[in-house]
Amino acid sequence: MAVQTAESTSNPSNAATSANPSGSAVDLGPAAALSCRECGHKVPLGPVFACEECFGPLEIAYDFSGYDTEELRKRIEAGPANIWRYAPLLPVPADVATKPNINPGWTKLVKADNLARELGVTGGLYVKDDSGNPTHSFKDRVVAQAIEAARAFGFTTLSCSSTGNLAGAVGAAAARAGFRSCVFIPHDLEQGKVVMAAVYGGELVGIEGNYDDVNRFCSELIGDPAGEGWGFVNVNLRPYYAEGSKTLAYEICEQLGWRLPDQIVVPIASGSQLTKIDKGLKELIELGLVEDKPYKIFGAQAEGCSPVSTAYKAGHDVVRPQKPNTIAKSLAIGNPADGPYVLDIARRTGGAVEDVTDEQVVDAIKLLARTEGIFAETAGGVTVGVTKKLIENGVLDPSLTTVVLNTGDGLKTLDAVAGTGLTATIRPNLDSFREAGLA
Repeated sequence: MAVQTAESTSNPSNAATSANPSGSAVDLGPAAALSCRECGHKVPLGPVFACEECFGPLEIAYDFSGYDTEELRKRIEAGPANIWRYAPLLPVPADVATKPNINPGWTKLVKADNLARELGVTGGLYVKDDSGNPTHSFKDRVVAQAIEAARAFGFTTLSCSSTGNLAGAVGAAAARAGFRSCVFIPHDLEQGKVVMAAVYGGELVGIEGNYDDVNRFCSELIGDPAGEGWGFVNVNLRPYYAEGSKTLAYEICEQLGWRLPDQIVVPIASGSQLTKIDKGLKELIELGLVEDKPYKIFGAQAEGCSPVSTAYKAGHDVVRPQKPNTIAKSLAIGNPADGPYVLDIARRTGGAVEDVTDEQVVDAIKLLARTEGIFAETAGGVTVGVTKKLIENGVLDPSLTTVVLNTGDGLKTLDAVAGTGLTATIRPNLDSFREAGLA
């Protein structure tokens, strides 16, 4: 679908406009164009995701030139307790907070002193706990962005390929906003995620195969007449969708008192979350909202699906696809689209990419729950497990301020810790209580 755009203005609102299929103008805030990450070629804002010159990925380019740093800071701090406090930095209309949306974000940044003692971290350890979002994963952030783009471009159906969490987020956001939803998942996902995606009343379709098979199918559907009017949040709306992950970086820095963390550990599925967190940190530096100083970004994968970690350790720039085999199904993307960019960021910032076994994932889920009362899904177990491994291997500096991401709720992946249960079964009397050694 070809969509034209007016030139970005240079007034303080930095409003750029695009035309939807009916020809009427829509406000996309400071978003100025789509820019290719490979060759820099720019195209008008629209529902496209690949560069017409080199087939590289497109992302949002902004015009922030009209902003005053202190006024922007005050505007953000006076905003709502969700991602729309950062609307001036996102590709959304100025009145986005008044529209029906699930309004994710502003989740807790937990100072994890108990976990820090267990891991030997002395510089301050924090868990950014995104399980507090409306559908209990960070995917609510990216879908909230995508649905605003879908409104702007006149789509009537919201869709995606998903490893589970995204399916639920799309279903909930579509229900709230009055869209039809039809989402596609691997047929063998955890039952908890299937139920949480289906309960919103949209169409949920299982595909025989893994996530990469599902994603290929969606790419075919988008080019077929059957997909006319469909907004695929992680395909033709991907440039807008991906910007939701920046809000994690914004919140972390604001919650730290407008300062950058020294180190941040991020789980890797497609790799988009990690690349957008880096983009968000750089934007805050550019805008003068935080002091410019070095920071390190570390990527975390499960050993059973570790194409980026494997490439990093081998010193390669190319990420070779793998067939996933891990309990961390939300990270089980064997051919991650942003893998090469993750490698670039890890190396540029002085970070690393590491992986852990499924057994270490389970141990880390229990460690986080036992020390901080946070029940993470398997992706959070991967991130905490990798953090522990990086510290033990001398790669992550325990004397520096470190933020670890938990991107989802453990109630979604109960099978991973199914062996956890009763300490004892006793008769309802004190003798039995004492015999069990509980006194």
